[in-house]
Amino acid sequence: MDDLRGKLDARLPAALAAGVTVAAGLGVRAVAGGEFAKCAGDALYTVLLYTLVLLFAPRARPARAAVWAAALSWAVELFQLTGLPDAWGRSSTLARLVLGSTFNPPDLLWYLVGAGGAVLLHRVARTVRPASPGEAA
Repeated sequence: MDDLRGKLDARLPAALAAGVTVAAGLGVRAVAGGEFAKCAGDALYTVLLYTLVLLFAPRARPARAAVWAAALSWAVELFQLTGLPDAWGRSSTLARLVLGSTFNPPDLLWYLVGAGGAVLLHRVARTVRPASPGEAA
């Protein structure tokens, strides 16, 4: 039972962060448009991948999770050069959301911004933990 609780305790923050990230992405799209929404969406895509890396590997160090998230983002972006994501996205909203459509070199930079931002937020969140029961405030 303690093992299950430990696994849930380690993964719950990552799952919650993934939900917040998706909500942030939808919020940006709802209130902003144009280049800002696109760049924010690219960065948030990598933040979401960062949270998913931590969901599956909760003991991963922030820098390592960021490298994986950025690498996965870059891999998806480079995969767009094949034309397959664009073709698949025409018949599947999910494919379009996950894989995008066309290669855009500036996206590679925004993925790095997202990875760096995720590490920064993760480190800040680690330092702002509530006191455990029985701990002095």
